[in-house]
Amino acid sequence: MTDTAAEVATGTDDVLAAQPLARVQRDGVEYVLLGTAHVSRASADAVREMLTRESFDAVAVELCQARYQSIRNPEAFRNLDLFQVIRQRKVGLVAANLALSAFQRRLAEQFHIEPGAEMKAAIDGAEQRGLPLWLIDREIGTTLKRAHRAVGFLDRMAIVGGLGASLLTREEVSEDEIEKLKQGDLLGSMFNEFARESPPLYEALIAERDRFMTAQLRRHAGDGSPRKVLVVIGAGHLRGIEHELLAQRDAPQPLIERLATTPPPSRWPKVLAAIVFIVIAGAIGFAFTRGARAGTDALLAWVLFTGGFAALGAIAAAAHPLSVLAAFIAAPLKPFRPGIPASAISAGVEAWLRKPRVADFDALRDDVAHWSGWWKNRIARTLLNFMFVTLGTVLGEYTAGIHIIRTLF
Repeated sequence: MTDTAAEVATGTDDVLAAQPLARVQRDGVEYVLLGTAHVSRASADAVREMLTRESFDAVAVELCQARYQSIRNPEAFRNLDLFQVIRQRKVGLVAANLALSAFQRRLAEQFHIEPGAEMKAAIDGAEQRGLPLWLIDREIGTTLKRAHRAVGFLDRMAIVGGLGASLLTREEVSEDEIEKLKQGDLLGSMFNEFARESPPLYEALIAERDRFMTAQLRRHAGDGSPRKVLVVIGAGHLRGIEHELLAQRDAPQPLIERLATTPPPSRWPKVLAAIVFIVIAGAIGFAFTRGARAGTDALLAWVLFTGGFAALGAIAAAAHPLSVLAAFIAAPLKPFRPGIPASAISAGVEAWLRKPRVADFDALRDDVAHWSGWWKNRIARTLLNFMFVTLGTVLGEYTAGIHIIRTLF
């Protein structure tokens, strides 16, 4: 049952009176769900006030291990192995994490409050009182992958657009609007109406995490004997977790494992790419049957379009001239570099020529909070190089194919 401010406890300070709050009894445990905004002075104060006013046996927070480490160790990016990120093709994931961090940091800078202050208040409060701390959220990478694979092309573009918009917009946000984040979720806020209007996107970003976090609460409660747990979550999850605590019947561990897996990627993009390449290769071969000149022209068009667009992607990322050259050379050689994209080659050259300095690691979080910082910071610029060369290569292949086929027929 959800409590209004007056129903929570008569005489509480305004800092608690304004917070969304729910109390749920399940399997002998009272879960006190405190809804917060992820960038809010009032939310951080409410967490501290709640821990002061009531006794708890454990504190649960809407964090995964990676986000917890980010809060506890803000310099964790110093351990980032850029070459490993490129080799394992985790550039998109790292960039998405940086964009999410930048979105939160931009809001925090405006109101001079530490990003994730309410979570840090919960972590510090648990440590000071010797209480177990439960990390209950799903890994952000898993959430984004499941969201990406659950939706169609337009919604995927909405995800990319939401991440990009969080970097490009510089509009001032009123503190009242920050407090309205208590009615939503940080990820949902980034993607705005897309998360609400797209059922699959809402399912992956919000509803699945409600079920996951509820199962985590039940699993942790089953491992010990807590009688009362403070659960600090973004208020967009409060209603969902409240409902799941009352309704969830599946055993928690199998549910957690099912929701933590990443669905296999669709084969269609690879199949389509293979078909397109076969068609283009066939068209170039057919051109040679019309004469050496026609074949040479077709082959030259393939080289210039694929290499040219890939090089333009590197140039757009302000890459080193040799990284641009690497993109131009690698992109047309698709048949001879299976499994090694031109973007990885170009980004690898960039990372080798412009090795990240200690200052780049130190400034990474601050730099990515502003769109121009992505071009200033060597780490962020290498990530941009990878993504822009990937986009350029794809555009170049399709453009080359259209040009060759139109020329022949």
